[in-house]
Amino acid sequence: MAYPVPTHHGTDGIHAETKTRDTHFVMEGHHCHSCYELFYVESGECRFLIDDHIFDLHPGNCILVPPMTLHYTRYMSGPCRRTVLLFRGSDIEEEVRQCMPHPLQFFSESSLFQVPEASRAQVAAVLSEMAAEERIRDSRSALLQKMRLQTLLLLCSRVCSFVFDPPADIRTNDRQILQAARFISQRFADSLTSADVARAVGFSPNYLSRKFRAATGIGLHEYIVFVRLQRAAQELLSTDDSITAIALRCGFSDSNYFKDAFKKKYGVSPRSYRKIT
Repeated sequence: MAYPVPTHHGTDGIHAETKTRDTHFVMEGHHCHSCYELFYVESGECRFLIDDHIFDLHPGNCILVPPMTLHYTRYMSGPCRRTVLLFRGSDIEEEVRQCMPHPLQFFSESSLFQVPEASRAQVAAVLSEMAAEERIRDSRSALLQKMRLQTLLLLCSRVCSFVFDPPADIRTNDRQILQAARFISQRFADSLTSADVARAVGFSPNYLSRKFRAATGIGLHEYIVFVRLQRAAQELLSTDDSITAIALRCGFSDSNYFKDAFKKKYGVSPRSYRKIT
């Protein structure tokens, strides 16, 4: 029996899914997991929105998404063949963890890296084995998947180019959308409206909203809330401040609205989020 890869909140082990997607595929929206997600593009391209960055991913691009990080994938053209791995921090051996570049930063922040063309067949073979194991799922599967995960990470640590401060040309080439996203990232704590963002990039609110949704798959107002929630989640983990104080500091004028929005996107209340992470 095949075990489907969960799309929200967690995993009971290491899971792998390889699928080919195109413009007809529609996701639920931006989401998060309480485990790690590794997203690898084998062929084609897609757009990946994570934190306050928008990336256009091409063959060989890989992103590691830390637990409880909001992200969204949009398939602008097709077909795009990609593999998604879900795994827990406990699935990574400490010796392997220390082999990764800047391990503390690598596993705590969104990490972008590139598999060189000469090594893609080798990486694809490991991922193919992991995806095939989903169809077997016997008593040996958990250990085999853990061994393959260590192999994959070690291989990547040896051959990949890692980008800890992505240059502009790695992100979307739609400059107005990127400019709008950066403006929101800088001003999310203010009483920011869609009209404020549109004015900053020289568009009308309606035109920018249509253009932003076409590029990212979510609306402009929704993205503002996206960034505010992400910052609030970071503060919940890094400070002991009250939930109300954090909500106000992150641009939410109503703490009840903040709690509802947080639970809708993260699946847990702000108070519970502090405990599970």
